Amino acid sequence: MSRGGIRGRGALPGLTLLALAAACAAARPSEKAHALPVIPVPAEVARGVRLVEVATGLDRPLGMAFAPNDPAKRLFVAEKTGKIRVLANGRLVAEPFLDLSSRVSRGSEQGLLGLAFHPDYTKNGRLFVNYTDRDGDTRVVEIAVTDPAASSATIARERELLHVKQPYSNHNGGNLVVAPDGALLIGLGDGGSGGDPHGNSQNPGSLLGKMLRLDPDAPGDPHATILAKGLRNPWRYAIDHASGDLYIADVGQDAWEEVDVVPLATLVGKNFGWNVMEGAHCFKSPACSTEGYVLPVVEYGHDSGCSITGGVVYRGKALPALAGLYFYSDYCTGILRSFRWDGRDATVTDHWDWKRALDPANRLSQIAAFGEDADGEVYVISLDGTLREFRGQQPN
Repeated sequence: MSRGGIRGRGALPGLTLLALAAACAAARPSEKAHALPVIPVPAEVARGVRLVEVATGLDRPLGMAFAPNDPAKRLFVAEKTGKIRVLANGRLVAEPFLDLSSRVSRGSEQGLLGLAFHPDYTKNGRLFVNYTDRDGDTRVVEIAVTDPAASSATIARERELLHVKQPYSNHNGGNLVVAPDGALLIGLGDGGSGGDPHGNSQNPGSLLGKMLRLDPDAPGDPHATILAKGLRNPWRYAIDHASGDLYIADVGQDAWEEVDVVPLATLVGKNFGWNVMEGAHCFKSPACSTEGYVLPVVEYGHDSGCSITGGVVYRGKALPALAGLYFYSDYCTGILRSFRWDGRDATVTDHWDWKRALDPANRLSQIAAFGEDADGEVYVISLDGTLREFRGQQPN
């Protein structure tokens, strides 16, 4: 099976880990990745951090969000199969918050892929979902619930914000992030198959392979505008609340996985290179010009994994040693890494490998997303249904 066929995020539910490992091996490049060295996390930092299991039994979770100013500080988890679940006071509520299963397709990389809340959700009950419908097309829908405080909500009204035809069942992107100005950032993959056969990513007339902006509070019918192009399949992107930088993890094709970082304020007009570039390397031909493309700040080859899972920048209070670290993983191998990016001089430091320190028994698998709560604490989300949180070590 070709790289494009298994995963554009990857083959989220369909392949076993054994099959994924075989696919990674088949796609492995002939040379070691010329990437930023990864070193073990310093012992003095590792001693103060642990991963704690906070929920199990979720049905293929792909994302997590919190509602701003929610006094209960609940966590809302999006399940691939169409339900939104609530974690309240450390416990998973039995009844779903919303059940969209009847409208969601579930094949390959499809499903309920994104969730975000309006900044004034506690007053207006508005939230946003990104899913593939029964025809496999992308739908971004605004839903207003009758009672924002309810653990099991009733839909009062809804409206469609975006509908994009999808030519294939993979590379749907699917994340939703609310920017500081209240607009939605919507990252879409190139439409699927392998190698972007329709040239969508570099085509300014297509919404596929792009980072879009849509203001749900704009008067009249809101329209999505293209901010940047050249993405293959942005599988999770996040804004650093402290710096305003946007981190995009873009899934590779044959050999390279990448993380791109740009200040959100400078995103308009950026080109991340696909399908001319894969990571910092030429994809279509042995030689190409990199002029005009944003090259990744971090990349790794398929000797370390085969499908990147982007994360978030730690801005919590419980673990000050982690402040400013961006965490990411790989769905196939469960690597767990961090780095710090200084946008002033575009330097990367603290590229640390956390696997041995936090997962010595190699239990982390199928890492599909990261999340953060209202306090900025960071969570690791596995497709096997497990949610884990970064916490400090317990006192002796």
